[in-house]
Amino acid sequence: MGVFTISLDFELHWGGFEKWPLDQYRQYFQNERATIPRMLELFEQYEVHVTWATVGILFHERFEQLQEDMPAIRPTYYKSEFSAYKYMETQGIGADEQTDPFHYGFSLLKKIAATPHQEIGSHTFSHYYCNEPGQNLEQFRYDLKAAQNAASRLGVRLKSLVFPRNQFNSDYLKVCYEEGFNAVRSNPASWYWDIQSVEDESLLKRLNRGADAYLNLGARKSIPLSSIRKSPNEPVCIPASRLLRPYRPSEFFLNRMKVNRIKQEIKYAAKHNELYHLWWHPHNFGNHPTESLRHLEEILSWYRTMRDSFGIKSMNMNELATMLNV
Repeated sequence: MGVFTISLDFELHWGGFEKWPLDQYRQYFQNERATIPRMLELFEQYEVHVTWATVGILFHERFEQLQEDMPAIRPTYYKSEFSAYKYMETQGIGADEQTDPFHYGFSLLKKIAATPHQEIGSHTFSHYYCNEPGQNLEQFRYDLKAAQNAASRLGVRLKSLVFPRNQFNSDYLKVCYEEGFNAVRSNPASWYWDIQSVEDESLLKRLNRGADAYLNLGARKSIPLSSIRKSPNEPVCIPASRLLRPYRPSEFFLNRMKVNRIKQEIKYAAKHNELYHLWWHPHNFGNHPTESLRHLEEILSWYRTMRDSFGIKSMNMNELATMLNV
């Protein structure tokens, strides 16, 4: 049996607070918030199971709640602007979700929790960068504890985790396991997905990651299920296959090439009983939401055709990890 997995990095402005001036991105994130209910409708319509890896700060309705859940020990990045806490101190955020929909997401998380087959996972509490100089393993543990506390406000126990900025760090997996996580998303096998830092990453890596959406670069994108192994006292590491890049009007035929590649890769996984793991950020749909949602629906409809033809099954990350652990 093949498996189709989707994981989403749900962040709102916390996904790039250090580089995205909010006054220039308000409409972008408002569009994101508007597209999430539509995504949920599509996932329910096509019976697709999804993991929403959520920044823990978003589990709050008011700043007073957020203050209660902030960890006592926080990351000490050498570059302090990477810290969400530094951002809150210097830039400030609103008092609640109604006045500041860019930094709170509780109402959206309630919609996600109410939709069948949607798993709410973790993107750490503070969009924590595991490969940046200055932070350490103890600080990471406190961040995960804070994430679990925040999720409890929705009655959720977090089981799946995605490292922010894809800064996968194998040294941190034991802490993930000890803090209750069964599954972690790992990066594609290709060299250009080895992301060590936000700083000083080579242009060649970034160009290859962009080109990989359209050209046949790197390793095959579907993964044999037998190759996914669990080490003792660590979560199952579930490799990503491909980033669903957003629609861009300037790319003309490349938009069609991107969708067609994904469809053919899902078909290969279905026919060969392998895993295909698609991921993106909901905010990626912020610039051209109508066209991006149309492409998503085409992909989900194709998945359903492959399910009916070859038996590929949709699973979120925790469901897949549970199956592999049996």
